[in-house]
Amino acid sequence: MKKEAHVHLRRIQWLPTAVGMVILGAMEVYVPSVGETLSATQIEVKDFMFMPTPLTVKAGSTVTWTNKDDEPHTVVSDTGEFKSGGMDTNESFSHKFDKPGTYHFTCSIHPRMVGTIVVQ
Repeated sequence: MKKEAHVHLRRIQWLPTAVGMVILGAMEVYVPSVGETLSATQIEVKDFMFMPTPLTVKAGSTVTWTNKDDEPHTVVSDTGEFKSGGMDTNESFSHKFDKPGTYHFTCSIHPRMVGTIVVQ
């Protein structure tokens, strides 16, 4: 009887590992290699909002805004440093932030849509 209980316990110990491997295998995860950094940061434009905001990035990062709404949107800095054209659904705009500081932006079509990027 002890031998059967031991075998049963061993099967149970394998179950979480097998389930975890199946779950991880189904996920698409990008892991940078040694020495590689992620330079692009994504902002989603959806439901007439910029998400996430505020967003904090390191100097030298490129931020990409992607419109997920069915309406066109723009991305316009309050200082004029960057300005996109109208972005239709699934279109994107990118800007590289070289200098530390706080950058405010809005959608010129929908002025209540505002966001902030903090560059460190």
